[in-house]
Amino acid sequence: MTSTTDETTATNRQMETFITPNNTIHADTICAISTAPGTGGIAVVRISGPQATEIADSIWHGSTPLATVRANTATFGRVADPDRPGETLDEAVATVFRAPRSFTGEDTVEISVHGSPFIQREMINLLIRRGCRLAEPGEFTRRAFASGKIDLAQAEAIADVIASDSRGAHRIALSQMRGQFSEKLAEMRSQLLDLASLLELELDFSEEDVEFADRSRLLEIARSLKSHVDTLAATFSTGDAIKRGVPVAIIGSPNVGKSSILNKLLGDNRALVSDIPGTTRDTVEDTADIEGITFRFIDTAGIRATDDPVENLGIERSFANIAKARILVWVVTATDLAGNDTTTLSHLHELRDEISRLKSPDTALILAVNKTDLLPTRDHPATLRAAERLGADTAIPLSTVTGENLPLLRHTLHAAATQGISSSANDIIVTNARHYEALRNASSSIDRVIASLTPGHPYPLPGDLIAQDVRETLHHLGTITGTITTPEILSTIFSRFCIGK
Repeated sequence: MTSTTDETTATNRQMETFITPNNTIHADTICAISTAPGTGGIAVVRISGPQATEIADSIWHGSTPLATVRANTATFGRVADPDRPGETLDEAVATVFRAPRSFTGEDTVEISVHGSPFIQREMINLLIRRGCRLAEPGEFTRRAFASGKIDLAQAEAIADVIASDSRGAHRIALSQMRGQFSEKLAEMRSQLLDLASLLELELDFSEEDVEFADRSRLLEIARSLKSHVDTLAATFSTGDAIKRGVPVAIIGSPNVGKSSILNKLLGDNRALVSDIPGTTRDTVEDTADIEGITFRFIDTAGIRATDDPVENLGIERSFANIAKARILVWVVTATDLAGNDTTTLSHLHELRDEISRLKSPDTALILAVNKTDLLPTRDHPATLRAAERLGADTAIPLSTVTGENLPLLRHTLHAAATQGISSSANDIIVTNARHYEALRNASSSIDRVIASLTPGHPYPLPGDLIAQDVRETLHHLGTITGTITTPEILSTIFSRFCIGK
C-alpha cells in the first residue's frame, strides 16, 4: 500500500485534472482591426492562428519573408493584393510573434497600416480572401484563455482595462489583469484541495476506521478560507462603485446651493442656478474625476412641502436617489443652522429622519454647510456643533461664492468612496458581479463545512457529505478563473469585448 503522502498527492492530481479544462487547438486563422474604429494615424490589423504567418506572407513584400523574421521583431514593407500585380495598398510595419510566446498562444502577425477607413476595409477583405476568418467579439482573448495564457478572471480584467476611465478603475483592472486576484484564488483552492484530499482518503479507507484528517486542523483551515472569501466579497460594493462611477446624490431644501455646489465640483455651469425655489424639478446628472476616482453626481430637486404636482415628482425622485446613492451630500445653509427659526429647524430634523430611513447603512452622509460667507462672525465651531445634531458622518463649512473648503469637500468625497480600501497597488478589490456571486456561493458552502466540523454540532455530517461541500466550494471558486466553466458563460463574457480584442 502506498504511503499517506503518495495517496494525498495522487488525489490532488486527480482533482486538479477534473477541474482543469483542456487547452483548445484552433484549426482556423482569424483577423480583425485591433485599434479603435474610424480614421486615425495608424490602424493595427491582427492575424492569429496556425496559418497566420503564411497568409500574412502572401500579401507582404519586404526585404525578407515574415516566416524567416525573428520572433518579437518588427519589419518594414509593403502590403499588396497578389491579384493586382504592381499595385500597392499601403506601406506598413509587421510584427511577428511565434507560438506559444504570443498573446493568443498561437502564431500571430500584427500589421500596422495607415488609419484610413479604406485601407482598413481593404486589408480585412484581402486577408479573408487569402484564407482568414473575421474574428468574433473577444475571440483573440478567448483563444488566449483556451491556450492557457491567461485565466478567465484575467480575460475579464483586460476588458476592464480597456473600458477604464479613471485612475482608480485602471489600477484595479490592471492588478487583476496581472493575476493578483487569480493568485489569491489559487492559494485558497490549494488549501481546499489539501482539505478535500484528506477527507477523500478517509472515504477510501472507511472500512478500516482510519482518520487522516485532524478535525480541528480542518476546522482551522475552513475558518481561514471563510475569512478570506468574505473579505474579498466585502470589497465588491466599493469596487463596483469605482468601476462604474461612485453615485453621489446632492440633496437638501430649495435654495441652499445644491446646484451651485454641483457646478463647482464639475467645474462647469451644468445645473441651472436661481433664487426661485423649485427651479430644479428633475435630477441633473454628470461625472467628474476627483483624485483618480470617477463620481456620478446627481443634483436633486429641493425637498419641501408643495402643491405643484411636477415639483412633487422631482421630490419623489430625490428620495429614490437617496436610497441608491453610495454617498449623500446634504446641503444646508450656515444661516439656517445659526438661526432660531423653529420651522426651519423642524424641517431639517424631519429631513434628517427621512434620510436615515431611506439611506443604506453603508452610505456615507456628508453635511455641506453652505453660504458661510453670509455669517457675520464666521463662527464655524458653533455651526458645526449644530450640524452634529443632524447625524452626518462629517460636516464641512463652505462657500460657493468664496470657494472656502471646496477642495476639502472633494477630498472628503474621495475618502468616503475609498473607505476601507488602502492605496496599495497590492490590494485585491472585486469589481465583477459574476465574481461576487461566486464568492458568496463559496462562502455559503464553506459555512456548511465549518458547521459540520464544529464540536457539539447537533447534526454532525459524515465525511462524504463534508467532502461534497468542500468540492462545491472548489467549484464556485473555479468558476471565477475558468477552471470550471461552460460554453454559455464563455459566450456571454467574450461577447462584450470589441472584435479586435
